[in-house]
Amino acid sequence: MTLSLNHAHGDRITVAHEATGTELFAYVYRPEAAWEAPKPYLHPIRTLSGGLVTDYRPNDHRWHKGLQLTASHLSGQNLWGGNTYVHGEGYLALPEKIGSMAHVAFGEVSAVGDRAVIAEQLTWHPHGGELWAEEERRIEVCDVDPEAGSWTLGWTSTLTNRRAEPLRFGSPTTHGRPAAGYTGLFWRGPRAFRDGTVFTGGSDGGEDLMGGQAPWLAYVGEHDGRDGHATVVFEHSPANDHTGEKGTHPAHWFVRSDPFAAVAPSWAFHEEMVLAPGDTLHRSYRVLVADGAWDREQVAAHLESRTW
Repeated sequence: MTLSLNHAHGDRITVAHEATGTELFAYVYRPEAAWEAPKPYLHPIRTLSGGLVTDYRPNDHRWHKGLQLTASHLSGQNLWGGNTYVHGEGYLALPEKIGSMAHVAFGEVSAVGDRAVIAEQLTWHPHGGELWAEEERRIEVCDVDPEAGSWTLGWTSTLTNRRAEPLRFGSPTTHGRPAAGYTGLFWRGPRAFRDGTVFTGGSDGGEDLMGGQAPWLAYVGEHDGRDGHATVVFEHSPANDHTGEKGTHPAHWFVRSDPFAAVAPSWAFHEEMVLAPGDTLHRSYRVLVADGAWDREQVAAHLESRTW
């Protein structure tokens, strides 16, 4: 179950599973197009057998890139990319509102046995380039299980407000657009995953789960170009609840299976989340990537065997 790591400095880090020869993911941290709100992302992400489970710069949303941490509305700025939602006017091209997240340094880049770690320092900026926040990010590969055909990606971000005033995290829904509460960790699935199967521990159906709550959410899609399915399961840590100026902020799911596959455990779906100057926000997630079409019982049994 040995993992290997390759670092193309200034560009990306790839992690591969040596027994299968599969590149599990690439973590890309080089700057990209300003209009797309430059930020690091993971793409491609693959199952142990090599099945692709992410999309990159699709023609409908060029700023959707695999798996990435985003902020669609942050104190009047857009660290999501593309057009900015303005209530009563729709989505407008406002380049002066496009911000960025910038790589600063790596604290650890390692692969030993069946674990791999990428620990990174980043900074968050509005369009003008001022320092708004500092982030400590840790991405980890664990629980590689060839028998089950699965592996798990851990993502932890600790974000500190370096501004002299509060940072206000919102979404199109907090600004007036119903059922569009996307922000935070965001996954864009491949085009083939459209109309996939979505479920949680107690509910079925993509749109029925929009804006709802559950400890985990699973998305099952079918590949193009090869036989079979893949299952991607998103979990948010119970410790993610944040107490701030407007109370607690447990995750609410943003999920779509039509017209494309997308999932985000949003941290500001229905209400803004406010981070005071000097305060720190901590968020932890796990993403299970598995070959095959797992059902609810199979997902639940797998997750119950692992604790936060």
